Amino acid sequence: MWLRIEPRPEPSRLMRYLSPLLAVALMLICGMVLFKVLGKSPVEGFKVFFLQPMADRYSVAELFLKATPLMLCAVGLSVGFRGNVWNIGAEGQLLVGALAGGGLALHFPNSQSPFLLPAMFMAGALGGMLWAAIPAWLRTRFNANEILTSLMLVYVAELMVSWLVHGPWKDPDGFNFPQTRMFQSKAILPVLVEGTRVNAALVVALGALVVGWIFMNRSFLGYQMKVSGQAERAGRYAGFSARRTVWLGMLIGGCCAGLAGVSEVAGPIGQITEHISPGYGFAAMIVAFVGRLEPVGIFFASLLMALLYMGGEQAQQYLGLPYSISKVFQGLLLFFLLGSDVFIHFRLRLDRGRK
Repeated sequence: MWLRIEPRPEPSRLMRYLSPLLAVALMLICGMVLFKVLGKSPVEGFKVFFLQPMADRYSVAELFLKATPLMLCAVGLSVGFRGNVWNIGAEGQLLVGALAGGGLALHFPNSQSPFLLPAMFMAGALGGMLWAAIPAWLRTRFNANEILTSLMLVYVAELMVSWLVHGPWKDPDGFNFPQTRMFQSKAILPVLVEGTRVNAALVVALGALVVGWIFMNRSFLGYQMKVSGQAERAGRYAGFSARRTVWLGMLIGGCCAGLAGVSEVAGPIGQITEHISPGYGFAAMIVAFVGRLEPVGIFFASLLMALLYMGGEQAQQYLGLPYSISKVFQGLLLFFLLGSDVFIHFRLRLDRGRK
């Protein structure tokens, strides 16, 4: 008897939604083995990594705090991914958005205007869109691969942040730390739940999910992008513009990533530092695919990814493991998701005949 893989007559709708759950289950099993290999109790490791971060109200609030930028980045990326536009530079767009919005707060250090925060979010969105427009223009003008150009621009953005916090924007009273002055109160997002750090950026993220769902599932432009992504020739035959698809996919992704950057510097950080993001822009790609490029799925996938970030912190503190173990779990999740997605288009068949 032999097991063989054969194509399905049509993609499996069940496996499309079962695949992320299977990937999560395999990640947990492999994680238990990993804890055992590292000399830790698998039960204790599971408790510290996955249960302890949700032990009380403050911890749950921190979960939503970390999930907020992931939601924003992932919903923006999903729009482009549906149109076969591969924006890999959300991390750089997040950083430029943080610089644009944070720079506005630094430029008006004594402003008491209630419009300062909305202006910061607008500046952040425009900054992210400007950074995303560079690979969009290179793609439509010179047919340059947006995967490479958007990824390389991440490192340019990181160096720009480093130069500013070590140079022109460095806090003269900051004991030589690479950081700006703290933002004044009008430039800080209000807290939603007293005694926690979860702030109004969560409302912005939830609003972005709703708008993203409407755009992707109820708008003609969203339909055009979906058709162009799934059947490029059919899109061209119908008269849908490939250039417009590229620009929309990149600019929407940049806009959402820029908003995520402002939500960090105007939220839990309260200033611009060298470490604005622990890699939210890259992790958001995993969130988008675990969530099946759907806003509802992205909401739950972002909470799972936030749990992995918090689990890494807990494992470092209570198990003596390096914080990078959270990256290992993220990689396992992506690895098993890609493996499980094979069975959307293929299935295993038991062949009782000879080889």
